[in-house]
Amino acid sequence: MNLDPLLAHITPHGEIPPVDRWHPEQRGEMDLVIAADGRWIHEGTAITRPRLVRLLSTILRRESDGDYALVTPVEWQRIRVEDRPFVIIDAEPDDAGCWWLTTNVGDRLALDETRCLSLSETPAGEWIPEVAVRFGLSARLGRNVYYRLVEQAESRPCEEGGQELGFMSAGILQVLGRLDDESPCA
Repeated sequence: MNLDPLLAHITPHGEIPPVDRWHPEQRGEMDLVIAADGRWIHEGTAITRPRLVRLLSTILRRESDGDYALVTPVEWQRIRVEDRPFVIIDAEPDDAGCWWLTTNVGDRLALDETRCLSLSETPAGEWIPEVAVRFGLSARLGRNVYYRLVEQAESRPCEEGGQELGFMSAGILQVLGRLDDESPCA
């Protein structure tokens, strides 16, 4: 996969290409793993160039069968993702009470009525919040961000019993977890 032409045009917060509309015939598999901690590892070596990681993140999508792939107009390459492809590394509220999340690859996401936290199980069996990013991709809350948001959170009863922990963003409850159970409220 030749990324040089794409890399020349990428900016840290540039537009995301329409990878959901690209269906190239040339298909393969790349030795690229996105580790659960957000590192991108190619052929056993971590990619340390932030611009390259950002570029790769913009051409990533999740397929309907659950596979992850890097997609250009002419090439589709399957990669492996250990948990979620992105990690939320920062969270800041704005003056209107909406929390903005930043991923490890530079995306900024507003938690509001169209984008909410949801709880899902990690490969290790822990229930941790995630948030949708784009093209079937999501980001886990990083540990430091999780604890920062817990400081803002309050508990409330679940309809099925027990308590859940959450905070408000843009007038919408964002659930961080259950206080008395390993499974989330429905």
